[in-house]
Amino acid sequence: MAEIKLNDDVDVAAPPPRKKNRVASVDVFRGLTVALMILVDDAGGEWPAIGHAPWNGCNLADFVMPFFLFIVGIAIALALKRIPDRRVATKKVILRTLKLIFWGLLLQGGFSHAPDKLSYGVDMKSIRWCGILQRIALAYFIVGMLEIATQGAQAKELPPAHFSIYKLYFWHWLVGACVLIVYLAVIYGTYVPTWQFTVHNTDSPDYGKILTVACDVRGKVDPPCNAVGYIDRQVLGINHMYPHPAWKRAKACTKRSPYEGPFKKDAPSWCWAPFEPEGILSSISAILSTIIGVHFGHVLIQMKDHLSRLTHWILMGLGLVVFGIILHFTDAIPLNKQLYTFSYVCVTSGAAALVFSFFYIMVDIWRFKYPFMPLEWIGMNAMLVYVMAAEGIFAGFINGWYYDDPHNTLIYWIKKHIFINVWHSTRVGILLYVIFAEILFWGMVSGILHWLGIYWKL
Repeated sequence: MAEIKLNDDVDVAAPPPRKKNRVASVDVFRGLTVALMILVDDAGGEWPAIGHAPWNGCNLADFVMPFFLFIVGIAIALALKRIPDRRVATKKVILRTLKLIFWGLLLQGGFSHAPDKLSYGVDMKSIRWCGILQRIALAYFIVGMLEIATQGAQAKELPPAHFSIYKLYFWHWLVGACVLIVYLAVIYGTYVPTWQFTVHNTDSPDYGKILTVACDVRGKVDPPCNAVGYIDRQVLGINHMYPHPAWKRAKACTKRSPYEGPFKKDAPSWCWAPFEPEGILSSISAILSTIIGVHFGHVLIQMKDHLSRLTHWILMGLGLVVFGIILHFTDAIPLNKQLYTFSYVCVTSGAAALVFSFFYIMVDIWRFKYPFMPLEWIGMNAMLVYVMAAEGIFAGFINGWYYDDPHNTLIYWIKKHIFINVWHSTRVGILLYVIFAEILFWGMVSGILHWLGIYWKL
């Protein structure tokens, strides 16, 4: 699969058995998710609505992680149904989990400084233990092992009752309920004491000082005193957490919010603190996104006609979105990607369901594939595009060949003279550069690799 790709075939046609076709919408959705990651990483700084919300709320970037986990769930259902031997399946899940963790540490642990810095290496005193691929690895392992343990359910015929598919996979929902109960109990029941940290940011007037964050509270979901950050500080250590959290763009921290900018003179001390957006407790909650995804994979397998599948998917997607929005606007549970709250799980998983249903209609039912082919190709080689484009490895390689000055490279020249100067706007120029010179470019590269039969799989 790439980091989230499993090569699976399933019969998507309603007529009697015939040649099985690949579910193209799975690849298209996966490709869209990788493309969105490139877009929000490289253009989000100029377009706040694209980048992560500073704290509560949900911008475009905040849909990327749940979309990854959702499609991982679908891939798990499709892949493991074809491996009847539980020992073989378990070995595959464990091996892929270890590979994801390895690549996560290598790419996001601090070892790689691409694309801007022409260096590599990380001080083990400050290595970042958590990250995107590590979170995917955890969800993949838990849900994959759950799928293997209950794999006998897929061999059964689906009874005609309305909720039969939920009963057939009862254990998945039981585990999901346990995850939710544990998460809610910990985040609202954990006492968070006052804590301190040393400022390592050399741009701060308080560089080297030890600052104190007053808490001594329980059940708070604000930036400084939530249980998610407290557990990460206690288990991971504050030096191993992400040093540039989105909350640094919050109104309490900078006048330029939602853009990055100098901190206010009276900015609270926590503005300088690190925070792990892919931390331990939030990653436990993230398992729910994959459980919902694997349910959609079960629907794809068990229900044999398009209408039944789409009816189930769309109704469930709309229900999740509405329920999550109600939780947020009634102030019951805020939408928050950093904490991976339950309302956030509902809204983003529901949105993933609706987007996947749209792609399923367009490319698997109506066979309207051509506009989506670049996304499909990216989805078939998602790991390659993620590493080379989203993590900036290819750009870092190109930037290593400069003339006179490290900033005088081919990439900087293209960005400045073909996009920014032509449109007389840095914001518009960078957005178009990311769309055409990164996303579309890697779509074409992935298409060539697909034509050659070359795929990077884990």
